[in-house]
Order: sequence, then structure tokens, then C-alpha cells
Amino acid sequence: MGVTMYALNFMAVLFAAVIGLAVLVAAVFFVIDRAQTEDAIRRNYPVLGRFRNLFSSLGEFFRQYFFAMDREELPFNRAQREWVKRASHQHGNTVAFGSTRNLNIVGTSLFVNAPFPPIDNQFASSEPKVIGAGARVPFTATSFFNLSGMSYGAISKPAVLALSKGAKRAGIWMNTGEGALSPYHLEGGCDIVFQIGTAKYGVRDEAGSLDEDKLRDIAAHETVRMFEIKLSQGAKPGKGGILPGAKITPEIARIRGIAPGKDSISPNRHEEVDDWDDLLDMIDRVREVTGKPTGIKLVVGSEDGIAGLFEAITQRGPESAPDFITIDGGEGGTGAAPMPLIDLVGMSIREALPLVANMRNAHGLRDRIPLVASGKLVNPGDVAWALATGADFVTSARGFMFALGCIQALKCNRNTCPTGITTHNPRFQAGLVVEDKELRVAAYASEIIKEVETIAHSVGVAEPRLMRRKHVRVVQPDGRTMLMSDLWPQHVAEGAHAARN
Repeated sequence: MGVTMYALNFMAVLFAAVIGLAVLVAAVFFVIDRAQTEDAIRRNYPVLGRFRNLFSSLGEFFRQYFFAMDREELPFNRAQREWVKRASHQHGNTVAFGSTRNLNIVGTSLFVNAPFPPIDNQFASSEPKVIGAGARVPFTATSFFNLSGMSYGAISKPAVLALSKGAKRAGIWMNTGEGALSPYHLEGGCDIVFQIGTAKYGVRDEAGSLDEDKLRDIAAHETVRMFEIKLSQGAKPGKGGILPGAKITPEIARIRGIAPGKDSISPNRHEEVDDWDDLLDMIDRVREVTGKPTGIKLVVGSEDGIAGLFEAITQRGPESAPDFITIDGGEGGTGAAPMPLIDLVGMSIREALPLVANMRNAHGLRDRIPLVASGKLVNPGDVAWALATGADFVTSARGFMFALGCIQALKCNRNTCPTGITTHNPRFQAGLVVEDKELRVAAYASEIIKEVETIAHSVGVAEPRLMRRKHVRVVQPDGRTMLMSDLWPQHVAEGAHAARN
């Protein structure tokens, strides 16, 4: 009995102490909140006002798990993420009971199934495609689906390793992003596209100009197959890359050729490129120095804006053209960008791709300039749409991030990514096991390719690049659908190959 009473008394004292401490802390916060002048809610509602910020911060996570429907979230909804997860885990992607997608939303693309599709032995995989046939060292790309640019610095060492090794397994190329070439890109042994951003990381001299000796050194790596001059990217057209100082380690600084620990802001454009003629000069210079195919990446702002490129090529001749054009839609992603640019600037890939494809074909350059489509194309239907519209290749970054385990925590710019993908904190990086994630990267790419081939089979063609705009219908405001070939008639120059509609 004595022991029991002692325990009860102790618990009572402890409870009173906890209550007293809570009251004291609340009193301190009450005084602080009433005295501060920055937050009107906390000043008028001391202590209680603090919960507003807490609940607001947690809201995005509660919505993801409890409140949002499968097709409601942005930038990617649960259905999209779950497809990538099942594909990367090789769990199969069959579903039951019917689609959860609202097929009446204006702009929805629906594929036209053939009444008599080819039987299984009449179906083939996509043929490899040569890029830059006129370069000293052309590149034969084996896959229509590839890995878009993600810089070492924006993403972590284990993330780069898993992506490069997974890309090698899947037989796809990997774009370095503008952050230069790291040993971890090379370690996987995959085909690499080296991106030259406006800061020219990795190939810059002390003044920030293009260093041809460093360019030759990069090109000397056999697995570096192509060079991509980045003019702009979908999430921030008109703004250069942004890498916070907290993410610039000494190693990253050395690879990029910049100072460690300081924010690295790329120029908003290449300073030596004032017009399309200057751009063609730069393309020719890089191609001549490296001997390898050289293309460009850009976001389309208007028809007039991009028309000048094809006019300049026509005046100079097709040999002056970029060896490929990567079109990034305004819905593209990034680790850090001003919200107005993410939300409001740049043409969507859904409009930009058919526009540029028509211009290219009208100038007789369809065989000369392959188009690479990028911008929120993470599921088979997105990729199949792009190929039918006029793309020769499709690249994805965020799809592969989901394959790595990204949970869309929206912390890419804070060095606190909980999955270890976009952080250089060793604690979080430890959660990303390269040997496991490289398998998921390869599985995701393989499943995309397989299911795009399934769509192509359904519409009645032997392989994905044979899909045309006539194989896609688009939902209109009155609820009916129209063939994309009627909405976007394909223009072809005299003497060019047959139209892709």
C-alpha cells in the first residue's frame, strides 16, 4: 500500500510539474506574441495564432494522404505517382473496375483504337535512330524514352549513381543537366548528353566564357555522346539556374568551377548569343570542337519567337541546323525557381510540340532535326501522345525521381529532401540505396517503353514512332472529340516525307 501511495503521489507531482511547465511556456509565448509586430494573427491571438502556421505547413502533407482524390493533386496526382511506383517495383500495372480518370475534361487525349490491330507477330520494337549524321561522331540512340537533365548539385551523389546505372541497364541516355559532368555520371557507363547551360559549368574559363580545351576534355569521354546548349527550361524561362549555397559542397564547386558555399545563379541567357545567327554560330563551334552531335533546349514563348530559328537555318543551309531540338514545356519542373515563372511563363508542351513540329516539317527539316519532347511526360499516355504529335524522343526527369522514391515533399530547394534525392545531408542520403534504386530506374524506363508499344499496337501500327496525329482524339468544350490531325494539320515542305497525320 505504501509503495502504491508513493507512486500515486509521484505521478501527481509529475503531472503538476508538466502542467506548470506548459503554463509557463504558454505565458512566455503569450508575452512574445503580444509584443512582436510582424504577425497580426499572433499579436491579436497570442499562442493560439501559432497553430495557424503549423497547420498551414502540414496541410500539403495531410491533403496528399487523406483528403485529395487520386486525380486531384498538383503538380503530379496520386494516380500518376502510383503508376510510376508500381512500374519501378515491377508490380504490374493492371487495374480493376474501370478508369478513375475524368474523360470529359477539355483537352484530354484519347487514342483511336484500330478495328483490326496487328497480331503479335506483326509487332516490333522501335528502331534505333541516328542523331547528327553529319557530325564526325554521330550518335545512334536506341530508345525513344530517355532521362532528362538533372544536375549533380540539384540532386545528390547516390541519386546520380542510381540514375546512371539504371540508365545503362535500360539502354537509355542520361542528360547531365547544366551542373557539369561528375564522376558519378560516368561510373554507370550509360550514354550521356552533356548540357551546356548559360553559366557553362564544367566548360567555363575564369571569366565564365566557353573554354574549348575543357570542351575537348569532356568530349574525349566515349560515353559522352551529344552536347545540348540550354537556352531555357520550362520551370523558369528567362531565368538562369539557381543552386542555393547550402547545396554547393567543395566537390560540386570544383566540378562546376565555382566558389563553394555561395548561391550560384546562372545568367538568364548565353551572353555571346544575341540572336538566332549567333546561336547557330555557337552550335557550329561546339560541334566542330567536340566532333559530336550538338543540339539546343528551349521553351517556346510564341510562334513568332521560334520562327526566326528556322528562317536562319533556311538562309544558311540545313548543315547549319542543330542536330536536335529539345522542347521543354512551361509545365516543366526544377529544384528552385520563382513562382511567377513556374506558374505563368512559357508555352505548354501540348501546344509547343505540334507548333514546332509543323515549322520543322514546313522547312523541309524533318529528317535533319529530331525533336525531343519534355515537360511533365511521366506516364505511357503522355509519351505516346508526344510521339504521335511529332516527337522523335521523349525525356523525363520527375518520372525518374518518382522511380527513385520521391514523395513530392516539395523540399528540393531546401537541402532537406527526406528521400535523399535532392539533398547533400549524409543522414538523408543514407536512405537512398543505389543498388536497389538503379533497378527501379531501369524497370520504370522499361515499363514505359513496353506500355507505349502496347498503345501503338492498339491504334494499329507496328511500333510507337509510326503513331500519327490521326491516332489521337482531343476532347472539346462541347464534350465531343476531334482528331488531333484536324486541330493541328501537319505542314510538310514540298519534297519532304509524308505528313505525320
